[in-house]
Amino acid sequence: MERILVAEDEAVICEFIVVNLKRSGYDVVAACDGQMAIDLFEQDQTGFGAMILDVMMPKKDGLEVCKYVRAKDSTVGIIMLSAKSQEIDKVSGLMAGADDYLTKPFSPSELVARVDALFRRIAACSEKCDVGEPSRFLKSGPFELDSNRKTVSKNGVVLELTPMEYELMKLFLEHKRTAFSRADLVERVWSCDNGAEVDEKVVDVCVRRLRVKIEDEPSNPFYIFTVWGVGYRWEGA
Repeated sequence: MERILVAEDEAVICEFIVVNLKRSGYDVVAACDGQMAIDLFEQDQTGFGAMILDVMMPKKDGLEVCKYVRAKDSTVGIIMLSAKSQEIDKVSGLMAGADDYLTKPFSPSELVARVDALFRRIAACSEKCDVGEPSRFLKSGPFELDSNRKTVSKNGVVLELTPMEYELMKLFLEHKRTAFSRADLVERVWSCDNGAEVDEKVVDVCVRRLRVKIEDEPSNPFYIFTVWGVGYRWEGA
């Protein structure tokens, strides 16, 4: 059973999230503030597969918790929650290392769909090939993707990528010089069931975050090009 840590200081909303995730078969642990979330994360011996963090919480806010967790674990899935719909709040959460973003209020079906999709992506990144099956390598310039180990390296140094960043990198290396629209990337990487929609801003910020990790000059990218009016393409050979 997949385990989820929910950090939300509003009791009614927290209960709403916990009840619906438990009904969907998840093991859920709740925290009422950011510091409690960090303490539970540190004390847990089993490991959380995902975290749902409210942006505005006492003691430590969701952004602080997200940054703390990301510094310790690049594989845990993180969804940010906020009553705010301003773009800056979304960008801040995603740049802190979150994989997805939900604006309150949201329906039970949308919540569960986002969580289900997040775990599918985590599973895709963590599953190993059968013993004896050779790794599939994708190469481009200084980069090498090993589909067995689910790693991406640059000049032989393994990069710390989140599951989402790995999936983006894999798609780009499989389709070099192919322009993908934001809608294409949402469908291929952030695909959700039950009609849940992903804001295309999530794609922009995830690409920006990936550029910081792979480009020598993120503000002047050499590998991930912006195709104006369309989306992005990988330019490496």
